[in-house]
Amino acid sequence: MTRRAARRAAYGLLAGFLLGAGGAPGTTTLAPVPVERSVYLMGTIATLAADAADRAAGLRQLERMVRVVEAAEAELSTWRDDSVLGRLNRQPVGEAMSAPVAVCDLLERVESWHDATGGAFDPAIGSLIEAWNLRGEGRQPDDAALQAARRNAGWEHLTVGLGGAAECAITRTADVTLDAGAFGKGEAIDRVRRAEGAEADAWMIDFGGQVAVAGGSWPVAIAHPVKRNEAALEITLSEGSLATSGGSESDLTLPDGTRIGHILDPRTGRPAPARQPFSVSVWHERALDADILSTALYVMGPEEGIAWAEARGIAACFLIADEVDEVDVRATSAFEARF
Repeated sequence: MTRRAARRAAYGLLAGFLLGAGGAPGTTTLAPVPVERSVYLMGTIATLAADAADRAAGLRQLERMVRVVEAAEAELSTWRDDSVLGRLNRQPVGEAMSAPVAVCDLLERVESWHDATGGAFDPAIGSLIEAWNLRGEGRQPDDAALQAARRNAGWEHLTVGLGGAAECAITRTADVTLDAGAFGKGEAIDRVRRAEGAEADAWMIDFGGQVAVAGGSWPVAIAHPVKRNEAALEITLSEGSLATSGGSESDLTLPDGTRIGHILDPRTGRPAPARQPFSVSVWHERALDADILSTALYVMGPEEGIAWAEARGIAACFLIADEVDEVDVRATSAFEARF
């Protein structure tokens, strides 16, 4: 396992590109020109970088990539009332809503991981997020409020059916609301990859705890689970996507001083428990799957998560901090083999 020092500090995943580390297919033999841009997308800061033949070409490439993410946000964001999923969350219970086939294909993929993880991944938990006020200052719901929220949570309250040639139908069977926070960014990154294709100049996206690359090797540092400004592990990413979930600045402190995590366990309706601070990083060729699996494995915790991922050949790595902030690295064999 590579344990080199980080090249620069940041929160969550840290990414930087290797200058001159091989041009992307179709570029000239001249040294590539690095171009970088940061923009607020899907509720977080995204940093995009490219190694292009010249600065103008690089800026055009980054603009294309931003436009793809913006289109995904307009369709998938659950922060927006005018998106497909935003409209679904307000659709009357029992009434089918028409949606693009691509959205239903995405939701079917989401459902497959919900089933495979035994419900550790379930984005249909908007009522629970509201009960805990995770978008605000946080609160401890009483038992009655928590039970009421749980009755309107869970993937089993959604059905996805066939529609016309370009549409499908989605129905809520209870007043359940989707939260796209654990799959929207991954889907957006996959759309960027498809849009750019194999011939594009080398690029990288560092997107709110998830990094995806194409066309070259890029060093990626994973932050210490407690000391967020320090890197605990650095790897070289040459393809696919690496997503990390863990305690963060998004965690909340209740008025009584109790600290709660921002990731809920859908199986209990409560914040995912953690005896020790930890994070989990997952590599997958599909950014959507990496995004989903990092959340699911965080909910499972290190013991259950490592065993589950190992049995399925998933490349996952847990960083677990002890009482003096020393980090124990526990990785699956698939992660060790890749990095």
